[in-house]
Order: sequence, then C-alpha cells, then structure tokens
Amino acid sequence: MFTGIVEELGIVRALRLLPDSGQLTIEGKIVLSGTQIGDSIAINGVCLTVIRQSEREFTVDVMAETLRKTNLAELKSGSPVNLERALQLQTRLGGHLVSGHIDGVGNIRRITSWGIAQVYEISAPPTLLSYMLPKGSIAIDGISLTVIDVEPEYFTVSLIPHTFDQTTLGIKGIGVSVNLETDLIGKYVARFMGINTIPGNNKPDLSLGFLAEHGFI
Repeated sequence: MFTGIVEELGIVRALRLLPDSGQLTIEGKIVLSGTQIGDSIAINGVCLTVIRQSEREFTVDVMAETLRKTNLAELKSGSPVNLERALQLQTRLGGHLVSGHIDGVGNIRRITSWGIAQVYEISAPPTLLSYMLPKGSIAIDGISLTVIDVEPEYFTVSLIPHTFDQTTLGIKGIGVSVNLETDLIGKYVARFMGINTIPGNNKPDLSLGFLAEHGFI
C-alpha cells in the first residue's frame, strides 16, 4: 500500500523485455534506505517487488499482465520514474490509499497554466471515468492528485509547482501516456452497489447526484 507522495525520481538503467514478461533495473537512493529483497516499491505507480539490489540500484520483475495494463514497456534506459516505498502504518498519510495496481492507461491531451498551477486534461476510458468525481482522488503515474472535473472523455487535475518540479509529470508533454489508478474505496463502493462495474451496462454512474438521491450525502 502507498500514499501517492513520490519520494524521489529514479532513473531506468536497464529494461529487458521478454515475450511474456520483463525486468527493470532502476537507480535510486532514498527508496533503497531500509529496503530488502522482497519489499515493494511503486514505479510510476506500479507496485513491484525487489528481487535484487545494490547500493544504488534495484531490479524488479514485471509480469505480462502488468506490461499489458501499464506504460512500463515504453520506458527506456535513462527514463526518469516516480519512486515510492511501501507505506509504514506509523507514517503520515499525505496523499490517499494507493494499491499500486493500475486500472488502465490515459493520455495527456492538454496542459494550461492557472495561476501558480499547471492544469492537466487527461483522457481515460469510460470505465475508469465512471469511478471519478470532482474533489475525489486519483493516482497518475503513482502521484496522488485531486480531480477537478470529470467530462465524458477526460478529467482534469491541477499540479502545484512542487509536484510539477519533483515528479515525471513536469517533463511529460501532450500525447504522452500515464498510468491511472482510481480511488480504491470508490471502486469497492461501486462494486457493492452494482454501479457501472460491467462495461456496457445501463446502471447509473456513481455521482454526487446519485448519492444524494439515495440518502448517502
């Protein structure tokens, strides 16, 4: 479990892609402090297990399912990546609960300035958009952010200067893919209520209006 507060930018040193799996070697410093083989580290929001490590690098295996559902296969030697160690329960929860299990991939479609912030429009599949709502939480490449608006084909988030400078979003441009993990609690609520959990169903989306109509708020 993670919080979506990125600890450092790591650098991809090697990416080995096989027909049905892969292996990543990442250079990092902060995330290796106290880390042992078998521990979990989120790489661009993807929870992966350390199988080898040295003083400055660690290696993880990547399953075929992970390669299919994320943008990790697009990484190259020298690519920067967001890194976060698994949550310790005694620490502060600066973001939200992030499992590191990616729901799908979105694409940056527009970036605009709004005061000190940078506002990102990110396209996403309808099945993912159905789990989002304004002021809700979203993890983008492992970064905990607050949703501003949700439209039929995209959603928007705002980055403060610190997040822009200290994560990979600050160096990603229009058209670039990003890993998306929707809010963990929202997914379970939708599943239990049978709301929009199956593509193509006709049940109502989970929205503020729906919750108010049924007495939840």
